[in-house]
Amino acid sequence: MPQGNVLGAYLRQRHTKLDPAAFSFDAGRRRRLGLRREEIAQLAHISATWYTWLEQGRGEKPSAAVLDRLA
Repeated sequence: MPQGNVLGAYLRQRHTKLDPAAFSFDAGRRRRLGLRREEIAQLAHISATWYTWLEQGRGEKPSAAVLDRLA
């Protein structure tokens, strides 16, 4: 993780605590707890690629609207 990627660390920490069933996603077989990146991106109305970049610290500066949708 690049130093200073506070947003990425926060996003990874939070998505593991979310219950897929609470968002009408199949909670069947999963490698990790919580929502998948694609599911979070879908809920936030952003692309899965953009969400991945934000998690990895490659998303330069997300807009306030994107941050609101992720919150």
